[in-house]
Amino acid sequence: MNAKQEKTAAKSASTEGDYVFKEPDGKLDATQHFSSLLFSGDLVNTVMELALLLTLTCASLMLPDSKVSVQGSMPLWEVAAFFWASSIVTRIYNCYLEACYFAFPQHRTQPPSEHKLLKKKDLCGRDVAQLESLVAHDRLSMLSQFAFSLLIYYLVPGYYPAAGGVTDGFVMRIVKLALNHYIMSFGMYWGHRAYHVNPFLWKYLHSVHHWARHPLSRNTYQDHWMENLINHIAGHFSAQILCPLDHGTFWVSHIFRILESLEKHSGISCYLNLAHQTQRWLPFAQMPHHHDWHHEGHKSCNFTFSALGGVWDCVFGTRKQGRADAIGNQATTHDRYLLASKPDNRKQMMDDPSLVMLPSTVFLLLVAFRLHSLGFTLISSSPVA
Repeated sequence: MNAKQEKTAAKSASTEGDYVFKEPDGKLDATQHFSSLLFSGDLVNTVMELALLLTLTCASLMLPDSKVSVQGSMPLWEVAAFFWASSIVTRIYNCYLEACYFAFPQHRTQPPSEHKLLKKKDLCGRDVAQLESLVAHDRLSMLSQFAFSLLIYYLVPGYYPAAGGVTDGFVMRIVKLALNHYIMSFGMYWGHRAYHVNPFLWKYLHSVHHWARHPLSRNTYQDHWMENLINHIAGHFSAQILCPLDHGTFWVSHIFRILESLEKHSGISCYLNLAHQTQRWLPFAQMPHHHDWHHEGHKSCNFTFSALGGVWDCVFGTRKQGRADAIGNQATTHDRYLLASKPDNRKQMMDDPSLVMLPSTVFLLLVAFRLHSLGFTLISSSPVA
């Protein structure tokens, strides 16, 4: 359902509440039938995205490689292919997860009573004005992240690693991939926690994402555009600077992260979450039902901030088991521990609005120092693969 349909559903929602969208009245056009394939469910945004990708692709294929590609990095045509792949995977996997959500109601993380539309809102909890605002934020997110991604391609040679000989063995490559993901998760954990604890960051940035009280996978990147850019810097960018990945693992990391991000907003927690099933065996694994519970809490959800593995919530005492007792075999080892323990709701020292900014500040300064010490290049500091 695209933004127009969602607004129609929101306007017509009954005061008694419905669990799923009703079929919109009137004849639907083609864009409404295939709205999940559109960027932000909006035709203008989709055309803009296609224009950017086609321009980059044409430039990479028509201009001399020596003029547009960076030595020691993947060629510009592959960067364009990387952008295309990320966009296509996001679209297809979003369609898959939303189909699973509606086809398998027994695996939904929230019971029907939590989805009652008590006000004129969409299924995720957004009103008409918020849905219109999100289209603008999505557009700005697309433009800012496209510009930033190209900027670091030219300013930080080797950030997008070139293909070539792999010097590390398979085991070492997996170890580096895991380390890179936990570094990325650390940066995003403290940034996410600060978004909730610091009133300014919550009011002007992160509250936009939490307009969705009952998330679906399409909500994954629906943030304030500035927050999306910050997350990019604190996440993949910082992790690649501190623990560079080779060519193959770079691709795997980014595609896996897309799947993981979409899944934790999917509204289901089961075997259908392909990426999360690969990490279920981890004792501190974070599953979709954890993040779904985080969204239910809205502003008061100062818990369960982690991505990828979930270890940082357990280390810093912010993990909540959510609806793990109703999820069945998706409950993790740590969930069972929390269910058997007395809840600890004491306020922590790092819940101070100013102090919570310290870890993120130190982390980003470390990234800046590392980047400066490398001479703003990763060519000599990472294996080429």
